[in-house]
Amino acid sequence: MGADQDLEDLMSHIGDFGKYQLRQYLLLSLAAVCAGLHMLTSVTVSAVPKHRCAIPEVEVNGTVLDWNSTEVRSWMVPDKDGTGYSQCLLHDEYKNVTFKCDAWIYDHTYYKSSRAIEWNMVCDRRWMGAISQMLYMLGVFSGAVVLGSLADTYGRKKIFYISAIGQLAAGVSVAFVKNYVTFVTLTYIYGIFGSSGAFITGYVLAMEIIGASKRTFYGIGMQIFFASGICLVAFWGWLIKDRVWLQLVYGLHSVLLIGHWWLIDESPRWLWANGRREEAVEIVERAMRVNDPGASMDTGRFLKGLKGKEKNEKEREANGDHEDLHEPRPNLGILDLFKTPQLRMRSLIVCLNWFAASLGYYGLSLGASRMEGNPYATLFFMAFIEAPCYFIVMAYMDRTGRRSMNSTFLLVGAVSLLAATLIPKTSPAMQHLVTYVIYIGKFCVSGSFAIIYNYSAELFPTVLRNTGIGVGSMCARFAAATTPLISLLDSFDERIPMFLFSIIVLVSGVLSMLLPETVNQPMPNSVEDGENFRVGDTCCTTGCFPIGPQARPRPRGLSRHRRGSNDSVSSIQLTETHSLQHKEKT
Repeated sequence: MGADQDLEDLMSHIGDFGKYQLRQYLLLSLAAVCAGLHMLTSVTVSAVPKHRCAIPEVEVNGTVLDWNSTEVRSWMVPDKDGTGYSQCLLHDEYKNVTFKCDAWIYDHTYYKSSRAIEWNMVCDRRWMGAISQMLYMLGVFSGAVVLGSLADTYGRKKIFYISAIGQLAAGVSVAFVKNYVTFVTLTYIYGIFGSSGAFITGYVLAMEIIGASKRTFYGIGMQIFFASGICLVAFWGWLIKDRVWLQLVYGLHSVLLIGHWWLIDESPRWLWANGRREEAVEIVERAMRVNDPGASMDTGRFLKGLKGKEKNEKEREANGDHEDLHEPRPNLGILDLFKTPQLRMRSLIVCLNWFAASLGYYGLSLGASRMEGNPYATLFFMAFIEAPCYFIVMAYMDRTGRRSMNSTFLLVGAVSLLAATLIPKTSPAMQHLVTYVIYIGKFCVSGSFAIIYNYSAELFPTVLRNTGIGVGSMCARFAAATTPLISLLDSFDERIPMFLFSIIVLVSGVLSMLLPETVNQPMPNSVEDGENFRVGDTCCTTGCFPIGPQARPRPRGLSRHRRGSNDSVSSIQLTETHSLQHKEKT
């Protein structure tokens, strides 16, 4: 009996999902709630309300004129499209000169205070808000790489708890910072711990104790908790008007994770893989009794058998007999994704899918405060509509196939975002229509984001699977970091960012139709398998839905025996696949 099979036999004693897994899952889901909340705190804490230039020598010492007064209008400069007035320029009728203003009057209908109001992060200083958002996303990127690696080395539970303390400290302290450089530095640290560390390790830990048959459902379900965290951003922003108290409340949500050191267990899989097998057996035995108080397990069988096996392997290694002790692993890397034609094309399309989904998701989420209407209601519904989207994905992804659902979501989302840029906002009714169309776009982009995780894992061969998903995830994080900078292009025309988002999502949706369908198909193993996997299977040749045998061409160059050997995926391989599903939402 191999070590992997021993582990699977051990984990089988707690089943795929029982009371123990439910309790651990709900506790770890709190990390997802906190991650979603911390990810978008800037939408309210650093919100930029409607504003106009202050009238020189008149609107001073707290004096504010009526926005529609004759005196105010006499100083205003029409904007480029002639539908309003510039927020950055004034015109002096007596001197007949136009100049940039250095003081602003803000509309406090929705925001009484914010970082943008305090530091005047408008006009020529808009870069300050964009840089802080970008640094937060780069912090998320750094945390995913560094803390994820540390969790593999030192354990899920330790890194989870360190991250919980880190996000609590950073989330609270950033509320009181008054210096911009210190603020962006703390923001970067906030990103490392706030939306990476605890969520990453918590997600992986949850997937490692849930059985293979339930991982897709509960893996996507974790994203519902993430979206609920965004809903909390809107709720607290609506309730608390002072940005210091607001950020303080956001940061204090991480107190929910402080008790986890005593409430959650270390991953039995991680303990087993790192030689701490007695602890793994102890945790599994305790979990088994929670799920089924009357169950029993022969713990001595696992420990005694393993000790004998390890002793036998050491003796064989000492005698120089290394045959079959370790399976050789090919030395493959990122470049191998692009060396052969089929893998190269699929890798580029998958990377674009990740980039487009992330760009659309965070572009719309971060831009919620600039949409018409109540910004808190807008942000809340933008997050709330993700829940039904994820339920639809869970219910129909295996029925309709990955390709058709992914392409449909991307194409409908792109058309919605493009329509939002073309619909004229000539009346309140049209403005509301644009908002509803954007909701449709967010719904679809969120669905694509959920699908691309599983789709990527099934497209890449086993020897390059983690590498391929890792590269896609890097593209998604890069998109998240560049989103605030792209949003600055609305200085030229407010429709430019949304137009760019829609075009990129549209191109991604069209190209994704060229990918092969993977539902009910054996996963490729070697590079050769990946290159030959369903060659010629596109929407144009076999149809967009996996219906009938004609939609399932046999891969070239693969024998029947070779295909049959890979018809199922081991639990450990599924764990590696689903442990990456959090990567860009974090």
